[in-house]
Amino acid sequence: MADRLTGGDSSLLRRINAAVTLRALRDGQSLTLTQLVGDTGLSRPTVEGVIEGLMEAGLVAEVEQSQESSRQRGRPARWFRFRAEAGHILGIEIGVHEIRVTLADLAGRILGVDAKPVEETREAEARLGCVRATVAEVLRKAGVSRDSLWSVAVGTPGIVDRDGTVRLSTAMPGWTGLDLGARLRRSFRCPVVIENDANLAAIAEHWQGAAVGKGDVVFVMAGLSPGAGSLINGRLHRGFGGAAGEIGALHLLGQEATPERLLSTTGKPLDPLDEAAVARVLRLAREGDEVAQGATDRFLRRLVHDVAALVLALDPELVVVGGWAAGLDGVLEPLREQLAQFCLRAPEVALAALGEEVVSMGALRVALDHVEEQLFAVDSPGAGNRP
Repeated sequence: MADRLTGGDSSLLRRINAAVTLRALRDGQSLTLTQLVGDTGLSRPTVEGVIEGLMEAGLVAEVEQSQESSRQRGRPARWFRFRAEAGHILGIEIGVHEIRVTLADLAGRILGVDAKPVEETREAEARLGCVRATVAEVLRKAGVSRDSLWSVAVGTPGIVDRDGTVRLSTAMPGWTGLDLGARLRRSFRCPVVIENDANLAAIAEHWQGAAVGKGDVVFVMAGLSPGAGSLINGRLHRGFGGAAGEIGALHLLGQEATPERLLSTTGKPLDPLDEAAVARVLRLAREGDEVAQGATDRFLRRLVHDVAALVLALDPELVVVGGWAAGLDGVLEPLREQLAQFCLRAPEVALAALGEEVVSMGALRVALDHVEEQLFAVDSPGAGNRP
């Protein structure tokens, strides 16, 4: 154990001991000093010193003794808990039709959610203004100061590089080339992470949805031009430039019908962002309209084609289908049958469990990961302190 090591950097040992103790308290349960000694393997004097330091830093609080424990003979036990309220995190989705913001404490407990509709034609500057207004509203309703934010993660359509610049996005005006990370970092005094929306959806379903406990997962954000996020051994695979999973471009390889023509029942291309027009075609198909059923069949064949390409490349255990296509009647069975036909080993197929919250929840998980990296870091003198 760290406190039994000899020599070396004593400050490093203190950081290791603090990280070990914080991990023991992170599940939200109150623990006694004796329990912490047992859980961490550290000596009692070491744990006492670490706890005092964490209390001074505002990360740990002593819990009042219960009446039952006060009746016990001898010196009453001291109980401690992690102060999840010491800071907050935000998960944000900047979507084509909606801005969604989720606020949580440092344990990931959700404290507030707000979603505001936005027109698909809104320019970048106005869309960012809507993001800032929604964030302000969520913080105001929860009574949380912006200064208490430790980390913010944001999901957006398109190819996003590691610095947060949107390299390509045809879904929203003025989005391609936008340095989204730099623009949003002006609004916060904490780290801001920008990620592709399908990637975040995969992370969310792995955290709390249909992919819990699965290591190799593909999440398909199904639409006229679908995207996908992939986890390999539970870790996100972004690709060298952040473009992994852009299966919406696969039709270009065979020069097949463009996505806009897939669900067209008139010969006139549909706008991929016109959800009302898409919903109308799907509704007509359910009602038995033969032309609409033919269009829906074309869509499903393309979806199978796109998903099969990823399945053949990655051999995932599970494919999770989300996006508006998750509402298609019978989408799972055709996918299962066709993947079994085209792929060497057919994966499980499931509908997404988190619905409209999936991207913002994935963003929340990424923000929480960043906080935990800071809390449990031991490689720098500032480790364990607030970012």
